[in-house]
Amino acid sequence: MSPKELVIALFTAAFADHDPEAARQLVTQDYIQLNPQVPTGADGLMGLIPLVEQSGMTATTHRVITEGDLVVLHSTFDNADAFGAPTLAAFDIFRVEDGKVAEHWDNLQPVPETTVSGRGMTDGPTEITDLEKTAENKALVLGFVHDVLGGAAPEKAAMYSKVYMQHNPMLADGIDGLMEGTKAWAEQGNVITKFEPQIVVAEGNFVFVASDATVSGNPWAFFDLWRVEDGKIVEHWDVVSPTPAEMVHGNGKF
Repeated sequence: MSPKELVIALFTAAFADHDPEAARQLVTQDYIQLNPQVPTGADGLMGLIPLVEQSGMTATTHRVITEGDLVVLHSTFDNADAFGAPTLAAFDIFRVEDGKVAEHWDNLQPVPETTVSGRGMTDGPTEITDLEKTAENKALVLGFVHDVLGGAAPEKAAMYSKVYMQHNPMLADGIDGLMEGTKAWAEQGNVITKFEPQIVVAEGNFVFVASDATVSGNPWAFFDLWRVEDGKIVEHWDVVSPTPAEMVHGNGKF
């Protein structure tokens, strides 16, 4: 199986079929788990699957982005009260090694009933296009992350986008909406002093970046997905959450 097929098979075994033995065949024994609440190793994942089945939680995957040995799933979890909220938006990242899934990162965020832009956290285009522009689009997005989100040159924001459709529930459309929302968040005491990309996965018109951040002295994780069209960023989704100080393993968040 390709990395994408392997990851989808694992996700199906775990979250649709609730089949621990089928899932075990798809992961390495020393499967590295970065979710802060799930024990590391294959046994940790197998222990999670019955809990998912008992909770009644269901998963819907909206986008699958693949580059090399990394696969990103953009999903919605419904009936997820046992895991923190009725509905959760999620990004899951999997690393494949020698035909098995070897490592997993994720970030989850409750989905609110309303959003500032009127868009949901996971709706919008899903088709992957412009595969020949993958490297170019990745460079564009990483420049945006460095200059705008990382704060190196926020005055350059407008050069990266003219139409910026926003799926972050707290932000309005447009680059101005992003900048005004970021400013308002800072005025509420949420000052970003570090924003460092850790994982980047690009496929055609979609570029995903997982970043380790510090907000007012506390660790946060920002998982962002951008859609690029004609050399400009046109759409953005994200899942943002504070990183807990205590985890059930020693692997950290990244």
